[in-house]
Amino acid sequence: MKKVAFIILFLVLQCNSTLLLAQTEPEEIKQEKDQFQEFFYEALLQKGIENYDKAIKALEQCVKLQPNNAIVYFELGKNYLASKDYGNAYSSFEHATQIDPKNKWFWVGMYDVSYETTNYNQALIAINKLIPFDEKYKEDLTSLYMGTKQFDKALDLINELNATFGKSERRELYKMQILSEGKFQNVEESNLIAQIDKNPKEESNYIALINLFSKNNETEKAFDITKKLAVAIPNSEWAQVSLFEVYLDNNEALKAINAMNISLASAKIDSKIKHRMLNEFLIFVDKNPQYSSDLDKAIAYFDADKEVDVAKEIGKYYHSKKQWTKAITYYESALKNGSAEDIEMNLLLLQAYTEVKQFDLVAKKAITMIETFPTQPQFYYYLGLANNQLQQFKKAKEILEMGLDYLVDDITLETNINIQLGEAYNGLGDFKKKELYFSKANELLKQKK
Repeated sequence: MKKVAFIILFLVLQCNSTLLLAQTEPEEIKQEKDQFQEFFYEALLQKGIENYDKAIKALEQCVKLQPNNAIVYFELGKNYLASKDYGNAYSSFEHATQIDPKNKWFWVGMYDVSYETTNYNQALIAINKLIPFDEKYKEDLTSLYMGTKQFDKALDLINELNATFGKSERRELYKMQILSEGKFQNVEESNLIAQIDKNPKEESNYIALINLFSKNNETEKAFDITKKLAVAIPNSEWAQVSLFEVYLDNNEALKAINAMNISLASAKIDSKIKHRMLNEFLIFVDKNPQYSSDLDKAIAYFDADKEVDVAKEIGKYYHSKKQWTKAITYYESALKNGSAEDIEMNLLLLQAYTEVKQFDLVAKKAITMIETFPTQPQFYYYLGLANNQLQQFKKAKEILEMGLDYLVDDITLETNINIQLGEAYNGLGDFKKKELYFSKANELLKQKK
């Protein structure tokens, strides 16, 4: 019965009416037909028990009897593929397609061989023949374009599939890889603009374009897109970015603060956009100090930011405006949040303490920093300066002389240390050395000019 079943299956696959002739056909044709069926059955039997060599020999006999039978070449291809004879497998499947190009599975065979041998250029031939049978093969075509570095074709196809079937994680990863090469970003920009025009209610296209501009530091363009988004989808988190600016311009502080807080809390919004919003609010608070507490709350959103120390940057902003007390507040906040060993910020804080004449704090901070960074002469300078102001002249002299030992090509610092040494010796009543160090400082000032 098994033998009969295999023969019936083969007759169906062949789709050849000549095999369905009545028993009145000539004896030699019947004999040839019986021989063919015997060999074909034997091939199927041997393949079933993984004797691929014997299956191939039986199929070769079938080829002699029916050299234009596509099914025989298809079976040969499957046996060669199973035995990893990839050259003959591909040739067999290809021969089958030449006889019957409308059979999908023959092209699948060619594709399977090409994929297994990572011959992606060869696989493109088969996949383009398979797409008319089933458009889902376009997903495979995307991968093949990536494998053969045809990124322009891949990007076009990804955009087509996104528009037709929706986005997929794999395609989005491919797109990120492609767009990392700047030359394709203009294509993507044009595509996203077209998608926004076509479907203005689709938020993801706005966000993709905003992120594209943001990564390229084109912040103005990014903000322009947020304005379009705010008009099209007012309840979007990204729309709050644009509304924040509108509210600030209209001096609607409470609405602006609410929009800012929504944006800063959103995981969707790019950090560069958030930093710009905070900078704009900082400028607003500088003119409207009654909202300082809201600025402090906004800064808290950036506590985990590994790229930018926001509290430090705000401290530097007030530092540049000589608003020393505010600068100190933000420097101290940054230090509490893990920037204790930031040399630049500690020096800025020491300068700010000096400007407000908090010399006891200058001394305390400078001692701590010398213990941490014993070869940084700037900290010796501030400790010497503080001791002079606290009338601890002997301590000032000793620490400043130590600081000179660590100086390397810094005329400004060397000048300042000599001035403080002159002050120390003046306090100690050694006017000869006072004049000596003041004279050195003057000579250094001349060199600097």
